[in-house]
Amino acid sequence: MSLFKVLGEAYPMFLDGLSMTVRITILSLIIALVIGIFVCLMNISNNIVLKSIAKFYIWLIRGTPMLVQAFYFYFAIPQLIQGVTGTQFRIDIFTASLITLAMNAGAYISEIFRGSIEAVNKGQMEAARSLGLSYAKSMQKIILPQAIRICLPSLVNQFIITLKDSTILYAIGLAEIMNKAKVYVGRTMESFATYTWVAIFFLAIVTVLSLVSRTVERRMNS
Repeated sequence: MSLFKVLGEAYPMFLDGLSMTVRITILSLIIALVIGIFVCLMNISNNIVLKSIAKFYIWLIRGTPMLVQAFYFYFAIPQLIQGVTGTQFRIDIFTASLITLAMNAGAYISEIFRGSIEAVNKGQMEAARSLGLSYAKSMQKIILPQAIRICLPSLVNQFIITLKDSTILYAIGLAEIMNKAKVYVGRTMESFATYTWVAIFFLAIVTVLSLVSRTVERRMNS
């Protein structure tokens, strides 16, 4: 079967799977940005407890494969809660996938934010505080706007990584594009054409994201 025949036949499945891929990526990144900001602030704070919690979270997430995390949230955590509470607790596939992506991306985003904040000249914080601004105001008005410019390319890169990492979640049954492709290949044995189109879809999305990133970066630096 030719490439275009496969596309014509499998297009509804591809579209459905791609819709799920984009949806879970966007939702997880929104949550990951919030997690990243809070973990970053905990990590750069002077509170030893908050700092230790942030470092442990980052160490744990960065030190384990995302596939293991997905299986942990989908299978292990419900079993643990069932054992403790005696209830038939379950986490649905979408929720487990969302938690996995958000927690994973959040750890890396927090480090991106931390590195960007630390890259801003420390003298600017000292100057802002000497002018009577509080720490929070100094961060909001002086440090964070500069840190955002610094971290933008790395953030977009992390967004792209999260988009691609979402394919791992087919292993726990999420109906994203790789899952749909696998089902179609299992029915037709058209591996080459099917996975070629999956690769093309991802290349198209990543290319658009990269172009948007460069455009925004140029405007912010102009």
